[in-house]
Amino acid sequence: MSRDARWQALLELLVEQGRLDVEEAATALGVSAATIRRDFDQLAEQQMLVRTRGGAVVHGVSYELPLRYKTARQASEKQRIAKAVADLIAPGEAVGLTGGTTTTEVARALAVRPELASGSPALTIVTNALNIANELAVRPQFKIVVTGGVARPQSYELTGPLAGGVLNQITMDVAVLGVGAFDVAHGATAHDEDEAGINRLLCERAERVVVAADSTKLGRRTFARICSTGQVGTLVTDSGVSDETVERFTEAGVTVLAV
Repeated sequence: MSRDARWQALLELLVEQGRLDVEEAATALGVSAATIRRDFDQLAEQQMLVRTRGGAVVHGVSYELPLRYKTARQASEKQRIAKAVADLIAPGEAVGLTGGTTTTEVARALAVRPELASGSPALTIVTNALNIANELAVRPQFKIVVTGGVARPQSYELTGPLAGGVLNQITMDVAVLGVGAFDVAHGATAHDEDEAGINRLLCERAERVVVAADSTKLGRRTFARICSTGQVGTLVTDSGVSDETVERFTEAGVTVLAV
């Protein structure tokens, strides 16, 4: 297991349990206690956790796993979802992309679609995610509009009044949302209220809204609401979604694509 994979596994265990001791973590990951102690020390230096005697606890009261440590979770599902979402986008459209691991995969899927290899522009991409803008800026056929704002280190998303000021001046054909959770009753939600506010505005400025979310995020809610279920036209998820969940979203007027 590589160091990055080990760190990701440690942080996920820490999020789930709140605290970990060295021996428990070593057993769970199949490595030595010395390796875990070294990992804990290095993660503590990056303020990713708080070191305790014999173990570690989560850093702060509210903890969200940073984007760079989420990228391998449900990776194959997210890539399938991303391709399906990319296929919903027509050449020449203006597309809003929120931040997140799934929407990052959507950006990558759009970049390699043959139909979008040329055009003036082939697509207009509006995003508040620095990593997405960085990946797509090298594609000359895409017009990239970045909102501005204050960057969140956990997700690379720009938030605040500067971001809102740009979005209030434009309209889009489609907004693609990456979400913390999506539930029929509670709608689409995010972990952070500032992100949710910008994502909500992105939805309001688009003619149609697509939620891209793997099945582990469905039927759950997180802290801050982005939009109601009624504002979402399409949900693209993976084949692990239950028939009951599909039925509930369909009854709420959402088209569900399970890939």
